[in-house]
Amino acid sequence: MVTLDDVAREAGVSRTTASRAINGKLTVHPERSAAVQRAAEKLGFRPNPAARSLARGRHDSVALIVSETNIEGMTNSFFAMALHGAIREIAKTDQQLVMLLRANDESDEKFLRFLEASHVDGAMVILEAHNTELPRLLAQSDLPVVFLGRPIESAEAPLSYIDSDNVGGSVLAAEALIAAGRRRIGVITGPHGMGVSQDRLRGFQQALDAHGLDSSLVAESDFQTAGGAEAMGLLLDQHPDLDGVFVMSDLMAAGAVGTLKTRGRRVPEDISLVSFDDTVIATTLEPRLTTVRQPLEELGARMVTALAELIAAPTAAPIRDTLPTTLVRRDSV
Repeated sequence: MVTLDDVAREAGVSRTTASRAINGKLTVHPERSAAVQRAAEKLGFRPNPAARSLARGRHDSVALIVSETNIEGMTNSFFAMALHGAIREIAKTDQQLVMLLRANDESDEKFLRFLEASHVDGAMVILEAHNTELPRLLAQSDLPVVFLGRPIESAEAPLSYIDSDNVGGSVLAAEALIAAGRRRIGVITGPHGMGVSQDRLRGFQQALDAHGLDSSLVAESDFQTAGGAEAMGLLLDQHPDLDGVFVMSDLMAAGAVGTLKTRGRRVPEDISLVSFDDTVIATTLEPRLTTVRQPLEELGARMVTALAELIAAPTAAPIRDTLPTTLVRRDSV
């Protein structure tokens, strides 16, 4: 087996210089570094991953933190597509992906202690639970972290996140309903404590207010199918004259459509419906959903590159990127 000593002899440098060159240290003269790289390639040298990580002060692994709720709804929620994008992007690097599952009843402080001892260089966080204190605790940690979606704590804490244009996308949804002649338009939100729910509600209400329409027809839900069904029933009970509804996820929209069918309300003849996400649900439901597409795989991939940037420059300013959303027109409006 070729050793570092063999590479050093071939390159005509010391073992220390060879080690620094192999690990990309900038203190090595460019000519010597090139000589070491040529020698390593010629001899077929492959660095020991554990030794290399130790020398660089890195673990060459990053954590992906998800909640128990994400796993339960994995096949139907946006989570699977975002995860796919992250996995594809991490595969282009030398990093390993470590998935950490945060149980719904797990202490945030306990989980943070575990994370900081888990030998990772940074973490990507997907949390649908709206009552967790983990974002606040992670903001106080030295561990580089990137969130999928804007944590509400980001207004006060230096948190990095990658998000969709939820405000702009919700404006598109509201305008589509208004253009279809709908005037009594309700909205089914996610939990009010989540940044995504707040942003989408703000965009929706801004659009309705601009047209002089009532924007107070709101039912809170939980981004799940059963919750969407229940919230739709509540809106119909409170506002029997409802003729349009914006549902903040395809998953909730599936439940809402079921309730509308049970109540004898046709989509889109009686009530037009626009949802959000553009997952497989939108194309398989009857009717097919007009929905706001968020680039889910791109979001996951950008989480990976943003985290790499933070690991390389730990003192850099927080990264806060917003990717565009688009309206996909189908049959529900």
